[in-house]
Amino acid sequence: MKAIVLAGGFGTRIQPLTNSVPKPMLPILNRPMMEHIIIKLRDDLGITDIAVLLYFKPEIIKEYFGDGSGWGVKITYVQPDDDYGTAGAVGFARELMDESFIIVSGDLVTDFDFKQIAAFHKQKRSKLTITLTPVDNPLQFGVVIANEEGRIEKFLEKPSWGEVFSDTINTGIYLLEPEIFDYIPVEENFDFAKDLFPTLMKEGVTLWGCSVEGYWRDVGNPQSYREVYQDLFDEETVLPMKGEKSEQGGCAIYREDGTGLPESVRCSGTVVLGKNVTIGKDVELGNVAIGDNVKIGEGCRIKESIIWNDVEIEGKVTLHNSVICNNNRIAKKVKAKNGVIISEYCEVDKGTIFTKDVIVWPEKSINEGSIVSNNIIWGKNYKSSLFESGKVIGRTNVELSCEMATKLAESFGSILPVGSKVYISRDYHRSSRMLKRAFLSGMLSTGIDVLDLRNIPSNVMRFTLAHHEEVAAGIHFRQSTINQLDTEIIFYTSEGLAIDTNLSKNVERIFFRENFRRVNHTQIGEIDEEHHVKDRYVEVLQQRLDSALFKSSEMKVAVDIMFGSTSDIYPKILNELQIENIVLNGYQDDKRLTKLPSLIKSSHKNIADIVKTMQLNCGFLIYPNGQKVQMVSDTGELVYDYTALLVVLSLLNESKEGAKVFLPAWAPDYIEFENLEITRGKIESLKARQLEEYDLIATTDGHFAFTEFGLNNDAIFASLKILELLLKNDTKVSDVVENLPVFCFKGENIPCPSERKGLMMRKFLEDGKDKKTAFDDGVKIWVEEDEWILMVPDQHSEFLNIYLQAKDESRANEIFYSYKSKIEKW
Repeated sequence: MKAIVLAGGFGTRIQPLTNSVPKPMLPILNRPMMEHIIIKLRDDLGITDIAVLLYFKPEIIKEYFGDGSGWGVKITYVQPDDDYGTAGAVGFARELMDESFIIVSGDLVTDFDFKQIAAFHKQKRSKLTITLTPVDNPLQFGVVIANEEGRIEKFLEKPSWGEVFSDTINTGIYLLEPEIFDYIPVEENFDFAKDLFPTLMKEGVTLWGCSVEGYWRDVGNPQSYREVYQDLFDEETVLPMKGEKSEQGGCAIYREDGTGLPESVRCSGTVVLGKNVTIGKDVELGNVAIGDNVKIGEGCRIKESIIWNDVEIEGKVTLHNSVICNNNRIAKKVKAKNGVIISEYCEVDKGTIFTKDVIVWPEKSINEGSIVSNNIIWGKNYKSSLFESGKVIGRTNVELSCEMATKLAESFGSILPVGSKVYISRDYHRSSRMLKRAFLSGMLSTGIDVLDLRNIPSNVMRFTLAHHEEVAAGIHFRQSTINQLDTEIIFYTSEGLAIDTNLSKNVERIFFRENFRRVNHTQIGEIDEEHHVKDRYVEVLQQRLDSALFKSSEMKVAVDIMFGSTSDIYPKILNELQIENIVLNGYQDDKRLTKLPSLIKSSHKNIADIVKTMQLNCGFLIYPNGQKVQMVSDTGELVYDYTALLVVLSLLNESKEGAKVFLPAWAPDYIEFENLEITRGKIESLKARQLEEYDLIATTDGHFAFTEFGLNNDAIFASLKILELLLKNDTKVSDVVENLPVFCFKGENIPCPSERKGLMMRKFLEDGKDKKTAFDDGVKIWVEEDEWILMVPDQHSEFLNIYLQAKDESRANEIFYSYKSKIEKW
């Protein structure tokens, strides 16, 4: 048997640890991770012929391992000239693999029994065997279901929480026969999970899954790197140690050449010391791994920490749960009791206190006596990505600083062709203006021309973007409506849709590697302003509505603009359509919006009172960014969001036959609409051409996109379309609500740590084995014919989102608390 070791990854998510070394070369117990893999391949399977696939910083790996003779193996390096995907890159080694071979990533830590996997592969006479194991958080991996024999039935690569149907994942360890190369095209981008596996299943080739128990960890971010060491120190797994072993009061000490240990040094747990380590008197060490050429001054206390090579630590320093990378200097009396990660070539002056677990990026100097409570570049939590559903969200002027905005712009601009045009717009808030201006300069530096739309609602910008083919993208800055301390930067494609995960990752890769495109002075982008954008929006909107119908009616409405960006557009439209109106809060005021929850509550009451007292047809609340709308009926009752959806569906059902509607998987389906063709699923997965097939795309929380006007949520057009449907059907909102059948639909959140979400999805799946189920987004289980519960883990927060439908409130509570107790038990 031969082996292929994958060693070409960028290590984007584990930055800044991979600032100057490729991820497989990160040290684990003073050996690169990849060295542990090579030793395991040699010792478990007797493999001596290994191909190593390189791409990112290849010279570092080549220099360390050479021809492999130092490890008793022969290493051949394969270096594709571009990123060809996982399987496409492996295809470059096809000439070397003339017998069964195993593929292993060089950047994981495992104690799996490779002999067991090889025996399974041989017993099944498999052409391709995937090694499977259960994990707590399966989001970053491929989720797999195999039958009792091990035959793979279903898999999904890197799902969202709503798509997770098991916590059993593809570990990326494969055993293959050489004929599999027949299915991998030459020098084409080709992925194992997205391309090769579906191709093999389509061709009738059985994929086998070998379930293995043991330790396996993909070292994907700085926290998981520290957790590997914690697991090693807790003896949850064992890896070969370097150096001579001795014991001191129950402490296991491993020392390499040139390292002494004064008698006054106190040790506990496991202590690993590299070559030429100098340790001063009265030092305390506990569960630490220290690399080569490290100096530690007198009286230091270092516990649960990893120190790389060529580090100098002066006296009376306290480090706990810390990672200190190469070539750092830490002066006297520095304290990091809660943890710190310090990347390379940093200087921390004396008396510095790290009050929180923070990251210091490379080549930073911290002045004497500093109190550090924030990461240098990003926020207080480790993030596997900057983007959340096409948005970058951060604390204004803390996490999202002007420096950060400029760097984001340089990253995004670098993926667009030189000379491309982009729209940039913002909301009413002064922080949005500040960050937009910083972002704008970064775009210009990459050779991108900017069309500055200034302060307009995001729905107007998206509409304008979708109608101008020559504009490549759009970026909108707005204050968060969820947390008023945060700013959101939203990135849109040329169709006005949020950018997808693949594009987000491309931007992140450039961001972390700082591989920005810097054009020469003749190519620097230009700024221009686009005028009459709002006028064009209003003109097209009126063309899509039956203006004559409005002008001949006696429609009367009340609208709360909520101090938002639609204040100079919405009243104008109402007046031009000759709709009698009362407008509240029709001017922009960012200070009033700092207390948005209380504003929403008072707006509900004010609009309800006005509609009822003045006997108006209905009322609307237009949320500040112009995307969400709420409705008040003619009787002054707030129509809750999911009921508003049913009202719109009822009106559409009565007025248009054959209308196609797309709703989220959890939208209520208690009512059958005979004239509507309704599809339920995951909206985020649809492309523009797919969205265009529908007449309405809606959610259960007040977001409506009528595609006759645009593919994007638009509260202005949606509210006017609802008025038009009311007029065409000659009905009132209260009448439509009253004719809806009585049932209960509700949503709840149950706290759940991220590492348990995969397990919860699997348990939900198992619980529904004998019931009708669906997996469009999350797991949906029918309890009775029209009663169901759906669980989808929140993508960004530590919650399980629970949706359920039942015949009444009592039955809904019965179902909810039944499953809540199951979840607590699980």
